[in-house]
Amino acid sequence: MAESFFKNKLQNLLKDAGIAVNGKEPWDIRVHDDRFYRRVLTEAHLGTGESYMDGWWDCEALDEFFYRVLRKKLDRQVSGLPRFISSIAGNIMNLQHPRRAFTVGETHYNIGNDLYRAMLDKRMIYSCGYWDGAGNLDEAQERKLRLVFDKLMLEPGMHLLDIGCGWGGAARFAAEHYGVKVTGITISSEQVKHARQYCSGFPIEIKLMDYRDLSGRFDRIYSIGMFEHVGHKNYRTYFQKACNALDPKGLFLLHTIGSNRTGTNTDRWTSRYIFPNSMLPSADHIARTSEGTFVMEDWHSFGYDYFLTLKAWNDNIDRHRTILEKNYSERFFRMWRYYLLSAAGSFRARHVQLWQVLFSPAGVEGLFRVQRTLKEKHHD
Repeated sequence: MAESFFKNKLQNLLKDAGIAVNGKEPWDIRVHDDRFYRRVLTEAHLGTGESYMDGWWDCEALDEFFYRVLRKKLDRQVSGLPRFISSIAGNIMNLQHPRRAFTVGETHYNIGNDLYRAMLDKRMIYSCGYWDGAGNLDEAQERKLRLVFDKLMLEPGMHLLDIGCGWGGAARFAAEHYGVKVTGITISSEQVKHARQYCSGFPIEIKLMDYRDLSGRFDRIYSIGMFEHVGHKNYRTYFQKACNALDPKGLFLLHTIGSNRTGTNTDRWTSRYIFPNSMLPSADHIARTSEGTFVMEDWHSFGYDYFLTLKAWNDNIDRHRTILEKNYSERFFRMWRYYLLSAAGSFRARHVQLWQVLFSPAGVEGLFRVQRTLKEKHHD
């Protein structure tokens, strides 16, 4: 009786989003184990993700499935207990305390450079591309980098700080095409190894370091896809550290995923399997915790571009599946596909956002125009 209750309830919810069980559309789901229904309704996204990893259900077009689920806000109609518990944990504990700073680097970014080489563009940029005028992933990532560096108004000889430098793709691009010096920091030892080799021969220094240990002064600062690991208890510290490291006449660009809702919860499935202790900032978080430290010069939103980027990453994994199978299990591939395509659907539904926020320490004097379209000429 109880199992039929859960089954009927979830099927009715999905029907409202145009999703059928064992239907003919690519976004319909095929259920292989009826325990799936109870697990989803009582464990929300954690149960949905784990049951997919366990092979209890399948869907040809996961991104389309999640787009429909989230556009109809069905996530708010399942158990609120997991969100409530994670919200309490986020309020009480500093999940991104310095003692935990390197956890995400060890468990996510150190998975294997072979995986990321297969998935990402030629520069291994692990963040949202900018698809305006781009025909493929390589072009989208290059256009994103040009967008960032044009907004920062780089000039040859400047010294840049890259907070969360990844595998060094952005740092090398800046040095190579804009004639600048770059210091990059990351919490991943594997990224450090790759970035130092990739950036060899350029005026670039790569350090294994938490942002809270920063010292020195820089003409410009940028942080691409790292703020999601900072946590609300540390936002004020983060902005203060960036301000202290920035020249008084400098600029700081923050590129981050954002949440539509202000809260302290972390997604339990994502935190357990993908990004430990992660948390998405809201617009209120960013505005409130940067106030008094920075002047906000510009706020640019282009979340749909992340849908396109995640789809491209998933396509790359599919193309390289045969090679990657030597080092990764079937359960890992199910987990990774779920991660990429559920996120893609979330961005398409505008359930989450992608923001670039440009700051200055005291406000730029005089006429100041922020780039939206790319410049024709650079310091190549």
